[in-house]
Amino acid sequence: MKQLRGLGTALVTPFTATGEVDYPALGKLLDHQLAGAVDYIVVLGTTGEAATMTREEKEQVSRYIVNHIGGRIPLVLGLGGNCTAHVLEDLQQWHDTLVEHYAAILSVCPYYNKPSQEGLYQHFTTIAQASPVPVILYNVPGRTGVNLLPETVMRIREACPSKVVGIKEASGNLPQIEHLIGMSKETDLLVISGDDGLAAEVMRLGGAGLISVAANAWPEAFGKIVREADAVMQQRFDKMVELLFKEGNPSGIKTTLAQMGLIGNYLRLPLVPNSKAVETAIAKEIASLE
Repeated sequence: MKQLRGLGTALVTPFTATGEVDYPALGKLLDHQLAGAVDYIVVLGTTGEAATMTREEKEQVSRYIVNHIGGRIPLVLGLGGNCTAHVLEDLQQWHDTLVEHYAAILSVCPYYNKPSQEGLYQHFTTIAQASPVPVILYNVPGRTGVNLLPETVMRIREACPSKVVGIKEASGNLPQIEHLIGMSKETDLLVISGDDGLAAEVMRLGGAGLISVAANAWPEAFGKIVREADAVMQQRFDKMVELLFKEGNPSGIKTTLAQMGLIGNYLRLPLVPNSKAVETAIAKEIASLE
């Protein structure tokens, strides 16, 4: 899965002031990603506010992105949930679109119901066996309340070696990530950083890339961080990355993109725009990066 190495952008979904998907802004954002030479784009993930979108909206957004990108770079579709049966239904409904247009799905650990490691193993092996395209696991304990351990990742990989191709690791636990990278060296499993602030360190440890929120705004800079394990560039963005997540994601990146003139600063409840204090701090930090 060489096409899924490097920098992937966790794409935001722009909305209008009245709450509809803003397709002109979405096109502008996609062009910004292409100009910044990202390696692939993750569509309808957490950063894309997929949880607040209807099925019809998701299908329309997917269709727009597929047509706009036109096969120039790979696409990954966010497709997961905390009910295994519902994920299987989604896989059926997305089957033809996945086969025709997507390199993989990104499937998050079940949230809220906090399954055991055995439950996680059975959930992901069931999904992998049913998926018509490869699967990237997504471990983000801060959102899901459960941590997918390296030993469980390798069990899933061994059970479905042709389907489970990678993991987006957003635990923020560097020793755990290093342990997973070490365990996976005899395989082709892609260990991808899910934390913008740890990208250079994960690459230095042998990681396969980064799925980035900040790359919505700065694709070239975060491409350099990933491809060169550039710790100096990483440090330059440390304060900005902290601000992006200070009041939740994607509030911070939408504030940033709005200040850069790429999209409007609109989210769907229960998410709201940043406070004035954070908005001001982001504007100041953007100016310092120019």
